[in-house]
Amino acid sequence: MLFERQNFFVAGLSRSGVSAAEYLVSRGARVYVYDDVQDEHVLSASDKLFDMGCVVVQKEELYERAAECDILVLSPGIPVDHPLPVAFRKAGKSIIGETELGALALRCPVIAVTGTNGKTTTVTMIESIFRTAGKSAVACANVGKPITSCLNELGEKSVAVAEISSFQLETLYSLRPHVAVVLNVTEDHLNRHYNMENYVYLKSRILKNSAESEYAVLNYDDPIVRGFAEKTKAKIVWFSLQEKVEGAYIEDGSFCYRGERLFSERELPIDGEHNRANALAAICAAKIMGLGNASIIAALKSFRGVKHRLQKVGELGGVTFIDDSKATNVDSAIKAVQSVKGESVLLLGGKDKGYSYEPMFDAVKKSGVVHTVIYGENAFRILNAALKQGYTAVTVCRPFDMAVRIAYLTAKRGQNVLLSPASASFDAFKSYEERGERFAEMLSILAKETSKNHYGVIAGGEGETYETE
Repeated sequence: MLFERQNFFVAGLSRSGVSAAEYLVSRGARVYVYDDVQDEHVLSASDKLFDMGCVVVQKEELYERAAECDILVLSPGIPVDHPLPVAFRKAGKSIIGETELGALALRCPVIAVTGTNGKTTTVTMIESIFRTAGKSAVACANVGKPITSCLNELGEKSVAVAEISSFQLETLYSLRPHVAVVLNVTEDHLNRHYNMENYVYLKSRILKNSAESEYAVLNYDDPIVRGFAEKTKAKIVWFSLQEKVEGAYIEDGSFCYRGERLFSERELPIDGEHNRANALAAICAAKIMGLGNASIIAALKSFRGVKHRLQKVGELGGVTFIDDSKATNVDSAIKAVQSVKGESVLLLGGKDKGYSYEPMFDAVKKSGVVHTVIYGENAFRILNAALKQGYTAVTVCRPFDMAVRIAYLTAKRGQNVLLSPASASFDAFKSYEERGERFAEMLSILAKETSKNHYGVIAGGEGETYETE
């Protein structure tokens, strides 16, 4: 790309869109920006970018202005079959994402992590290991910091630890990670990708540029991921909870890597088989990058999880509130109900993503969930799945705030209110983070309302985690 001679159209002014526009302006490009949402955040971002020299496109001139541009920089939230990218494609023009811009600019090694669940936890573990070792590493991409926003931090001696989603993989072509990690592949985003075959294909694309000099860290226990070994030239390093593999595994209750015993699995502070699998993947990536056992052990033994992933946010009247808002699909929510100790009232619902909810209730019936409060846009779809599975301990309530209130009133002392929605947040919130923050706010509101009683609220610290994804 010749920045000074090409016009760029940035569609979508989320964090990644704003970062892409700022980066392009800094490189001397002429940049057009557009978002069909006109909320306070978008208007503020538009004003800021206008002051930097961007052309802010209005809805009525969208396609006229788009025709003036050479390259579309598409937000991950906009599907590739939206009329705007379709128009660019018909005109024979390039469509890329912010992550592609960042990948083209990076001059440091990349560890890229994808999978349906566990990405953020694994990326955070890997970053923590590097920092414990005194090395420069930055968690970026889908984890919250766009790559183009942290290029100044990522010098040649740094490592970019990039969380890569299927949405980003739709418009990512140039990334060649030194280590590509694929954690698992289960049903998710079928409303966007239409079928499982498309979703699996997108996940496999993280390996498409890998050469014999790179590494692929793959989950031996996941049949789909195990099949990816046949689709890459990279050296394969496995991780497994079930088998002794060429890579990382658990043997006699300890985390091991190629015959070396590292530490006892009981010393990992976060519970759940899924977190042991995440730790094994992080161990593989760290060992491939030459980090020593001492740093790996110290980082993982002190790892407390990530925000909005089974995070204890407080306690009221003997009821513990657990925020797992990041569980935006059924598989992740199933892992949550299997991991949380004690009995729980479960909050399920949000925006539908196109998959079946019946497996959710198979798991709920075998777990400590005593009641489920169903809310949100997909409430009646989830209710139908519950009834099909013979699960009737449900309350249906569309508004989120009311659902939290009902869950608290339903829970008994010693039980949990567990927000693990198995759904996207976009029916009522901008993100799963905003949903999780509102859950914590509802705890504070309920505490004020019950302040005349003998019960008090005990707030969890921001980094305090009960269990993690």
